[in-house]
Amino acid sequence: MEHSVANVIFGLDAKILSTAILIISYLILFTEKLNRAVVALFGAVVMILTGVLTQETAIKGIDFNTLALLIGMMIIVGIAEKSGMFQYVAVWSAKKVKASPRGLMIVFGIVTAVFSALLDNVTTVLLVAPVTFQITRKLKINPYPYLIMEIFASNIGGTATLIGDPPNILIGSALQLSFMDFVYELTPIVAAAMLVLIIAFDLIWGRKMVASEKSKQAVMHLNEKDTITDSVLLVKSLAVLLAVIIGFMAAEHFHIANGTIAILGAVILLMLYTWGNSHSDREHKVEEAFGLVDWTTIFFFAGLFAIVYGLEEAGVLALMGNKFIEITDGSIEKAATIVVWMSAFVSTAIDNIPFVATMIPMIKSMEASLGGREAMMPVWWALSLGACFGGNGSLIAASANVIVAGMAQREGHPIHFLRFLIWSIPVMLISVLMAAVYLHLRWFA
Repeated sequence: MEHSVANVIFGLDAKILSTAILIISYLILFTEKLNRAVVALFGAVVMILTGVLTQETAIKGIDFNTLALLIGMMIIVGIAEKSGMFQYVAVWSAKKVKASPRGLMIVFGIVTAVFSALLDNVTTVLLVAPVTFQITRKLKINPYPYLIMEIFASNIGGTATLIGDPPNILIGSALQLSFMDFVYELTPIVAAAMLVLIIAFDLIWGRKMVASEKSKQAVMHLNEKDTITDSVLLVKSLAVLLAVIIGFMAAEHFHIANGTIAILGAVILLMLYTWGNSHSDREHKVEEAFGLVDWTTIFFFAGLFAIVYGLEEAGVLALMGNKFIEITDGSIEKAATIVVWMSAFVSTAIDNIPFVATMIPMIKSMEASLGGREAMMPVWWALSLGACFGGNGSLIAASANVIVAGMAQREGHPIHFLRFLIWSIPVMLISVLMAAVYLHLRWFA
């Protein structure tokens, strides 16, 4: 820290300079005038050029476990998608409820939540939304309520596991939490929130939805097997995906990082995917698979880690942590309550990823004063629940929301920002209230 302060440009205060760089970066991100990866990388470079960080300390601040986990899962899911397995599940589910518009809403909500927990919520909506358009088109009904349900279900379902939502990936990596830690702690409240969401949407929308028998038959005549484009790849992808999830569950016993397991799974699936191909075909397929990685997100995370580490090196986050301890009077319960609500409201206004990335080192700095890691666990779970549930607060609060809105716009069924708030604010408030009550009963009652 002293080295950084001593070398800051023009002898400026490192705390003020690093805070200014963070605020300006976040403001530019909020305007969406520039690509978010470009903004984050530029902010990181400015941290180095102004002397808040050196190149070595900037690299030290990057959480490579998080990046490895993201890259590995993106490759696995991207290759698995080529088999058609996810579309198969969606069509199969629609037929199981006999193409009932009401049943369809419930089953698509559940499928979206489960996929979001086991894959991630962004990938899930990219897979489920196109099938939703296809089936609602055949039923001749408005896809709007289905899309809204899928947005909410993706953010709630993604909260349940380590890999379901980027904030959880960040928290899990920073604290070395296992896949099962998230399942044990968060699945009960996620299941409860999903139940309330389904009941509410069924009361508001479901009972009013009707479709003609002719339209229902059009859906029933869909053959889910036609969605499987490569049955051999389906078996390979399922085997690797299940092995990776089992690996996540067992990782804590073998002290293997989740990022390593994800990369290993990706490498194995790449070998299986290209096995027996000619040299040129193999090289083409591997390059294509690497193209499935969302490199914008990866570089965004890398830059963001460096920016936040600049604040940590300058002592800003420790200072914020001390102020927060004063506000809460050293009470873990107060801290958890404030964090869950603050996370939700801030995540409604801005993307929850940069917010959580900033909060993690700040909360870490408080641990020694508030009884250590074990005593602070309610605060960490409050951060996860608030940030992930807060992703339902507005159309820009989470990446999944923005993606569905874009797809809806292209299909001629736009989701307007203000109209979305009519549904999103109540859903966010009710789910966060449930989370706050759950945290109280789980840790403090």
